[in-house]
Amino acid sequence: MGDELWIGVVRHGESTANVAATSAARDGLDLIDVAEREADVPLSDLGRRQAESLARRMHDLPTDERPDLVITSPFLRARQTAEIAMEGLGVPRRVDERLRDRDLGVLDLHTAQGIRASFPAESERRTRHGKFYYRPPGGESWADVALRLRAVLREIEQDHPGGRVLLFAHDVVVTLVRYVLEDLEEPELIEEAAKSPIGNASLSSWTGGRGAWRRETFNDVSHVQDDSAAEPTKEDPADER
Repeated sequence: MGDELWIGVVRHGESTANVAATSAARDGLDLIDVAEREADVPLSDLGRRQAESLARRMHDLPTDERPDLVITSPFLRARQTAEIAMEGLGVPRRVDERLRDRDLGVLDLHTAQGIRASFPAESERRTRHGKFYYRPPGGESWADVALRLRAVLREIEQDHPGGRVLLFAHDVVVTLVRYVLEDLEEPELIEEAAKSPIGNASLSSWTGGRGAWRRETFNDVSHVQDDSAAEPTKEDPADER
């Protein structure tokens, strides 16, 4: 184990809600048809294959380059991705609720079109405040998510110096881990997020610590692209939620 800390972040594989959201947006619907509560949404069949692609990548790593700790969001789709990707490697795994997805509050299960139709005042308020600071009623802003991630990352630095820690979470978590570790400004963050929607089962990683981090890879889905049984998926960057 070296002196530097390695932190990786994986976005979960495609979920059944991802499929439903894409279908609803394509069909011009206001609502996304998802039966489960947010925490219980599972992986789709393709999402499981994407996680299996990541598993092959993890198994191909030299022993000293494999994670020595996995921390996962409590949401089912992230836990399933971690279970599949790390199966057989014997890496300790724990759950941290601070890695959960952003809470959309009253906007949950609404498409961008549905938000404009059902909550026009909120749509205007979001435009005025901007994506980073806008907090929907009953939900969280990106800034709120960044605040809880700062605490997680600080604890990892303190508790696992020189370790290799892999997080399994959600697209907004990947984006905001980058924001925190790379000390980005809001305009740069928003520009980068628009250019690089986070792929399902993607891997991003950084090395360093104590406020000096170097990006190793970001939004890397090469393991999915190289797998004939899977295919890359991501959200539409125009999603206004």
